Amino acid sequence: MSEDKIKIKGENNGLMLAFPTDMSFAEIVEELGRKLESGSGFFLRGTLVYVPRDLFSKDELKELQELFRTHGLICRLAKPVPAKSPAKQIAAENPLLDQPGEAHHSSVQVAAKSSELRQMLVIDKTLRGGQAVETEGSVIVFGNVNPGAQIIAGGSVDIRGTCRGVVHAGAAGDSTAFIIADHLMPTQIRIANYVARSPDEPEDSGKAERAYVRDGQIVIEPIER
Repeated sequence: MSEDKIKIKGENNGLMLAFPTDMSFAEIVEELGRKLESGSGFFLRGTLVYVPRDLFSKDELKELQELFRTHGLICRLAKPVPAKSPAKQIAAENPLLDQPGEAHHSSVQVAAKSSELRQMLVIDKTLRGGQAVETEGSVIVFGNVNPGAQIIAGGSVDIRGTCRGVVHAGAAGDSTAFIIADHLMPTQIRIANYVARSPDEPEDSGKAERAYVRDGQIVIEPIER
């Protein structure tokens, strides 16, 4: 699925999808189905996926919800836009957003609550050195993970940027978890009890990369977003 067609924006605990007005429902289902079947990690299992209100009929919404459900995701209608200032709302919902006077080397501990499935924590900013994120669920970062930053997740981790920090996926022992980044150049990565680090001279494939456990070791391979 091309992100030029279907826009994706991180919400407080999920992903918001936006569709072009000239895209038919059949095309939407086809594109979503292709990405979900590809297993590229575009959507992590347990993600809450929000779709616009008043765009789909009841039958179409049920079809979308069933499509996502069969892949372990939860599809819901987007909440009505509140009247209060968007900036204040975002700051209240996401403690990782910069606040006045925030120190560059702060440690932010975040515990994600679970619902029907283990939810995803969405971080809509770059993690700087000294910042730490810890959650029982999965994590998606719309930004970079800089050297000195750390992510510890019970589920998988998806970084829409460059990873140069320390990332631990499957921290509770889930060796099926994985780590994805547009550029994977970490100080160290861990999946369950397996540990690896970036090679001294990493090759740039020009594609996003996924790290996962295979045959008792962490392997990294390029993927299509």
